[in-house]
Amino acid sequence: MLAGLFFYLFAAVLVASAFMVIAARNPVHSVLFLILAFVNASGLFVLMGAEFLAMILVVVYVGAVAVLFLFVVMMLDVDFVELRQGFLQYLPVGVLIGLVVLAELFMVIGAWTIGGAAPKTITAPIPGGITNAEALGQVLYTKYVYFFQLSGLVLLVAMIGAIVLTLSHKAGVKRQDPGAQAARTPETAIAVVKVKTGEGV
Repeated sequence: MLAGLFFYLFAAVLVASAFMVIAARNPVHSVLFLILAFVNASGLFVLMGAEFLAMILVVVYVGAVAVLFLFVVMMLDVDFVELRQGFLQYLPVGVLIGLVVLAELFMVIGAWTIGGAAPKTITAPIPGGITNAEALGQVLYTKYVYFFQLSGLVLLVAMIGAIVLTLSHKAGVKRQDPGAQAARTPETAIAVVKVKTGEGV
């Protein structure tokens, strides 16, 4: 009874916070609701017996990704009024994609059934004699090692793309030139000036 109560509590807060991520007008509030969604999702993982996934969700997503999003949103000077001007232009395409995703969700939910062995598998997800983290590592680095490496490659490409998209050269901004700095000599870097007594530079 208590586990079911916590499940519905975490699930309700998770769905509400996920909706507020896309409904909040302030981007900082959206990131804070995203952190709340991650924390409640980790609570659901704990109820399922996957404490390692819950810890990873809190440490990686809340402690790194969401905080990084928060700093980026607060530091970048983004004109959100200009971004919202083209909202109606892409609204039909967004509605069409949303309807397709909604139809797929209904198809999956309609065809989804719980097998007879599923409750036993959920209550005892860890093989005997090993921990949750060890069981997950055995699956990731043996059966799904190529998919794991492929996901790392996708993340690398996404990181490079984010750097390329945000890299901008503005006029009048001083930038470092590593080549010029490495080629400096004492003659070009230091100016020795003799100042007479009583005179300033």
